[in-house]
Amino acid sequence: MSSHYYDVVVIGSGAAGLSLALRLAERMRVAVLSKNALRESNTLYAQGGISAVLDAEDSIESHIQDTLQAGAGLCRPQTVRMVVTEARECIEWLLERGVAFTEIEAENGTSHLHLTREGGHTHRRVVHAADATGLAIETSLEEHARSHPGIDLYEYHNAVDLITTHKLGMGGRRVLGVYALDTETQEVITLAARTVVLATGGASKAYLYTSNPDIATGDGIAIAWRAGASVANMEFIQFHPTCLYHPEARSFLISEAVRGEGGYLLLPDGTRFMERFDPRLELAPRDIVARAIDHEMKRLGIDCVYLDISHRPAPFIREHFPTIHARCLSLNIDMTLQPIPVVPAAHYTCGGVMTDLRGRTDVAGLYAIGETACTGLHGANRMASNSLLECLVFAKQAAADIVQALPDTPMPPVLPTWDASQVADSDEEVVVSHNWDEIRRFMWDYVGIVRTDKRLQRALRRVELLQQEIAEYYWNFRVTSDLLELRNLAIVSELIIRSALSRKESRGLHYTLDYPQADDGKPATETILKRQLSGGFILN
Repeated sequence: MSSHYYDVVVIGSGAAGLSLALRLAERMRVAVLSKNALRESNTLYAQGGISAVLDAEDSIESHIQDTLQAGAGLCRPQTVRMVVTEARECIEWLLERGVAFTEIEAENGTSHLHLTREGGHTHRRVVHAADATGLAIETSLEEHARSHPGIDLYEYHNAVDLITTHKLGMGGRRVLGVYALDTETQEVITLAARTVVLATGGASKAYLYTSNPDIATGDGIAIAWRAGASVANMEFIQFHPTCLYHPEARSFLISEAVRGEGGYLLLPDGTRFMERFDPRLELAPRDIVARAIDHEMKRLGIDCVYLDISHRPAPFIREHFPTIHARCLSLNIDMTLQPIPVVPAAHYTCGGVMTDLRGRTDVAGLYAIGETACTGLHGANRMASNSLLECLVFAKQAAADIVQALPDTPMPPVLPTWDASQVADSDEEVVVSHNWDEIRRFMWDYVGIVRTDKRLQRALRRVELLQQEIAEYYWNFRVTSDLLELRNLAIVSELIIRSALSRKESRGLHYTLDYPQADDGKPATETILKRQLSGGFILN
């Protein structure tokens, strides 16, 4: 029997998931699943901010054009226009919920939101809370979610799989609920739902070096794929140019706003190098800056480059970057006096579960929002600070669509409970840890910033073999959170590799030595992978 019933189950508790839940909870019964503590999400670690046209000298058209240019011909213009137009309302929605964005006092004594500028933007349009914008948003949304009577919170619950009509032999493809592992009791519970929303973030933990927290294992993308949903543009993995390079600074990001406020990229001898790669220098889009750094590191055989903002006044640095300053200082790096050692790292998944303008996938009753989704906003390269914006706008769009569709959304049937009677506890956990490490290493070596067909084929062979091992392990032993993440990482890695192999050009974030130029002889097309429910891939 189904142990729980909801109108909507939201899987994921970052900005996308929590803002959606809060928009729905006045009208229906909502559950939010978080595989760790509620606030542990990519949002929590976002430093930069949210892009929105709020300055009189800026314009909607300018924001649209900047986004389209960064997306290298693959953005869906209708999506870009919708998201940019909705930005102001979403900022106001956050302000109403107490998010304390940084303000600046004008000469007449009034105050207004401080706007910073980041790579790819032609104007200052990034709203922020010092250098910890994600923390300010996540904690505010968490507070509202915890106190809302219409939201049930399932912390430390890892989604195992979606329950669909196809999996139950009922025909068609409609989502009916989800199985979720309670990671504290190790029991799998059944949640029946009229609608399920995936808001689990990206998949950058598929790579050895990443700015993301440990939770970013591509769960929503893999879960949707297994349920039969299409995915798009998985070859476009954004590598953030500047992660702190220090043995004790695992995954610590140095915000793009440091470059936006005048930071220089330097070689070990103190010389700047970006002028050799792009006239926009340090404010070029992230793919260009990341490739430039990667090129210089390989050319010179160096471990890192340096980001220097010490020429700005020390009080300015401490005021604008308090979190970064404190973290660097804890490692004996004083950014007011010396440059910061930095390296590129996997940062953002531009592709994902393919959706329309309302967040709907091609599986009935299943939505995807935030980094899990491919909405067409980012195209081949995400512009800085458009990601949190996408989370908020598509939460609003999906909420409106779910409310409108609810009267016609069927009630789920009684669902079978999870059957673990034929499996045993594992005595081979080393298989999980070894395979996890192997995936992340060959993805970094073969499917990283610069690719070749030979490297990609090598990676594909490895991931296919690993998936066979993982499948055997999955069906013979009790599920654990580590096993679920490994299974999802392997699927997402294969999707990235197959998508990269299918694109015979370099565009945006996908750069291959075999096809170093963009194929401008024909219109750019998205890479869409569809799954046959009987197994196998269909490439559109």
